[in-house]
Amino acid sequence: MVRSPVHTSPRHTSRAAAAAALLSVALLAAACGSDAPEGGTPDAEPTGGGGTSTATSSSSGAFPVTVDTAFGEVEIPEEPQRVVALGWSDAETALALGVEPVGASDWLGFGGDGVGPWSEGYTESPEIIGTLEPELEAIAALQPDLILDTRSDGTQERYDALSQIATTVGIPEGAGAYTTTWEDQLELVGEALGREDEADALEDEVDQAIEDAAAANPQLDGTTVAVGARTSEGYSAYTEGDTRVDLMESLGLEQSERVQELAGDGFSVPVSSEQLDLLDADLTVVFPIFVEASTITDDPLFQALPSVQDGRSVVLEDETLLNAFSSGSAPGITYAVENAVPLFAAAVPAR
Repeated sequence: MVRSPVHTSPRHTSRAAAAAALLSVALLAAACGSDAPEGGTPDAEPTGGGGTSTATSSSSGAFPVTVDTAFGEVEIPEEPQRVVALGWSDAETALALGVEPVGASDWLGFGGDGVGPWSEGYTESPEIIGTLEPELEAIAALQPDLILDTRSDGTQERYDALSQIATTVGIPEGAGAYTTTWEDQLELVGEALGREDEADALEDEVDQAIEDAAAANPQLDGTTVAVGARTSEGYSAYTEGDTRVDLMESLGLEQSERVQELAGDGFSVPVSSEQLDLLDADLTVVFPIFVEASTITDDPLFQALPSVQDGRSVVLEDETLLNAFSSGSAPGITYAVENAVPLFAAAVPAR
């Protein structure tokens, strides 16, 4: 099942306190889905992705380049040859720009190379690195010359630890924990890798796919939507700043005001059984995390929602599709637009 990122407050707030206040089970899900054994020591020979170069085509940018981040300007003197991609969807983004990371974090628990089936480009599998608490020795053993961490908890502590190993590109200015937009991620990674032209072209492709989907489904425009998830602990609803809600809004849908009014520092809010009507909207979209989809579809309280009774709901049961919907990467979003939007449109009556 899909692993959601940690539901935390902004980068200067305690991760532990934020996780307890929000959806702590999702934190555990992400951790369990992507744990990797610690590998080697800083003095060890590079392991995983053992080639000397991660670039599969020449960079379009001239080095040195300077990247603006929340932690200040980061100068990259020359084209990176050994990239470690730790942030949520950083590996997918690098691959889409023609660069194979030698190490990567598997936030959605895909297994294998740690990326979704919509991503391709690895010729040699990367070393899989833990997510929430990156294994510093394993990272150092890969001898990276660049670390990508553009969508993470964004704490100074994490950034400082990674920067001791190699030049690190962290979250962008103004972003909170796990709220880097796919556009900002693509821009940061493109700049860091000297692939700005490729990043611009890919952004145009994704924007066009979204624009085409919105034009083909005009009934989505102005439709209110509530996006939620179900875990063994119960339901939650996503707020603005979450990549799923951002995608819905880019298609012309409008975030549920009732859900948004509850928004805090994170990008989701818990929904108790007594509050389940918060998920009622013109369109309700829910997916399971580490539970069977039947825990949603067979739930009498969920079945009682007006949107469910009227057929204006979608439960994402296909694991590939719900992971694409949650990926927040340019390739994943393209897959979701092609395969999930038709489901959303079919649930919304034509006007």
